[in-house]
Amino acid sequence: MNPGGEPERDETGLPPVDIEIPDDARELDHDVQAYYRERRAQRRRQRRTRWHRSLGREGVVLPLLACCLILALITGTLLTVFTATSGQNLTGGLGAASSARAGTPPRPAAGAGSPPAPAIMVSGQPPRAMLAVAGRPLIQVNRLQQAMLVLVPPHCGCGPTLGWLADVARTAHAPAYVVYTTATKTDVQHLYGQLSAQRKAVLTLAQETDGGILTRPSNIPAGIQAGTLTAILVGPGGLATYASRLDPRDNPAPLVQAITA
Repeated sequence: MNPGGEPERDETGLPPVDIEIPDDARELDHDVQAYYRERRAQRRRQRRTRWHRSLGREGVVLPLLACCLILALITGTLLTVFTATSGQNLTGGLGAASSARAGTPPRPAAGAGSPPAPAIMVSGQPPRAMLAVAGRPLIQVNRLQQAMLVLVPPHCGCGPTLGWLADVARTAHAPAYVVYTTATKTDVQHLYGQLSAQRKAVLTLAQETDGGILTRPSNIPAGIQAGTLTAILVGPGGLATYASRLDPRDNPAPLVQAITA
């Protein structure tokens, strides 16, 4: 300003600016706060820009790696559970089979409902009994090899077990005879009539002609309960294995081995 109160001539070439200087600096607080807000907004925009740029470069890779890691963890857990469960089932099945073959009660098999009672298998010699089959010569029991004899007591209601033994004989490729006497003829023929044609082709009805020598308590090895369904499994050398307390849910492998081994 010149002494006359007029603005002096500006030689800088800048546009004229009116500057108002307040008497109290507190009047500038509103402008200062607006300035800080603008700076904060600018920093937020910069952070968003950097984040979008990072996702643009790695936005597909990181989620894919995370999904692969989660899938691997789930698969490993499921394989561990299934392997442990299968191992327990196989161990139980093999233990039952080996115990039955050795003549000791196996562990009950797991399954729906109550488990079957343990089967009993005892070695012995077949007695000198004779069997009569329609249209064939008499069969001498103590000379049989690789065969099965099924002793059916009266009123046993053991049709399912008889059919299961027919499947065992078919697996062993051995002849099987369902033995009856005069006292059990009606019951045996009734059970035999309930079998399927396929199982009837495996089993042969045979009448004992010696008055019940096979079922006589003195000819049954110790440990086999008289008066129950009993299978006499004759091996290649003529050695017999008496099996009783059988159930269709049992493992047939020990019986097949007693006939073929």
